[in-house]
Amino acid sequence: MTDTAHIKGSPENGANISYALWMRREVVRFERQWPPMEASDGPRVGFSWEQLERELGSLAVTPSQKAMCHDLVSGVRKQAICKPPEMVLREILCLAGVLMDESFRPELGEGEMT
Repeated sequence: MTDTAHIKGSPENGANISYALWMRREVVRFERQWPPMEASDGPRVGFSWEQLERELGSLAVTPSQKAMCHDLVSGVRKQAICKPPEMVLREILCLAGVLMDESFRPELGEGEMT
């Protein structure tokens, strides 16, 4: 057995493959619903992940929602490389909605995010 042979059949590797396949299906489903548009000649928006986190944090209506902001943005950032830009934009807009929702009351410590 080679040094990497044991990794190929590991449960963690199987979970990673399953996740990658699920992510691909989600991207295909999104692109089917929202076909890529022709690029416009207008100005492009540019901002850093840190700026996004700061602005979303300022929109949060409760301290617990503000505390979640870093982990939520981190999750979107990690997945952004696998998704079309419009899909990432949609997720950012959803984050803003959750963070501005006064009726959303997350319980801190429930299922930590990585």
